[in-house]
Amino acid sequence: MTEYERWLAEDLDDPDLKTELESIRGKPEEINDRFYRNLAFGTGGLRGVIGAGTNRMNVYTVRKATQGLANYLKKHAGHPCVAIAYDSRIKSDLFAKQAAAVLAANGVRAHIYPRLSPTPTLSWAVRDLKCDAGINVTASHNPAKYNGYKVYGPDGCQITLKMADDVLAEIDRLDIFRDVKTSDFEEDVRSGMVDYIGDGVIDRFLGEVMKQRVFPEPCGGLKVVYTPLNGTGRVCVTRILRMIGVPIDVWFFESKMDEPAKAIVDELIQREIP
Repeated sequence: MTEYERWLAEDLDDPDLKTELESIRGKPEEINDRFYRNLAFGTGGLRGVIGAGTNRMNVYTVRKATQGLANYLKKHAGHPCVAIAYDSRIKSDLFAKQAAAVLAANGVRAHIYPRLSPTPTLSWAVRDLKCDAGINVTASHNPAKYNGYKVYGPDGCQITLKMADDVLAEIDRLDIFRDVKTSDFEEDVRSGMVDYIGDGVIDRFLGEVMKQRVFPEPCGGLKVVYTPLNGTGRVCVTRILRMIGVPIDVWFFESKMDEPAKAIVDELIQREIP
């Protein structure tokens, strides 16, 4: 309750948090669920329901985790830099930019993708840009109310148990409001402490993907129905399909599959095309 009252008294940056905190006033079970612990940090980073409180994914838990990561990197790297990617989940772009702003405020340069990017492109960027760590804002297969914050090491893989423990030790020393440095994201872009990852990084990634081909011949006769679900893989997948010679017709639907799309899928099924 003390922590709840402290959050309620803060001038919170995200107005959604204040609205949620007001809505649970007088509801001890709701308050307890949000504040009875800190969101767990491990080799997978953070993952939890989006909302207000120490046991939720929000700009403050993301900032605190990033401050801990920045403190760790400054002890283990001379001039650290971090690559950042994010998916289409609720507030993913906000969390990614907030992480970049905390890094910049701590003198750690951040490279962030300008659009949705799948996880392999984050791993690639860490290696390609010779970063000391990576952050991917995604909750993988969890339901829509979740989001996550995954930390990657300089090898582009999820951090080791040792690094996770060391970063967690840094996080645990911090007060979520008093001890976290932050700055203005757009100003950080103008100053060069944050920069957008250019198309050349994706070009090199796709070039390496192409080298993994089993059959070198163009696949012009191949017909593909592809759904990017919420869009994260669309750019990479459609580009690589074009690169291997598959003609692409892109259809966008705002809701459920409509009649033209159903007709296409029905035809493929009738022709026994998997």
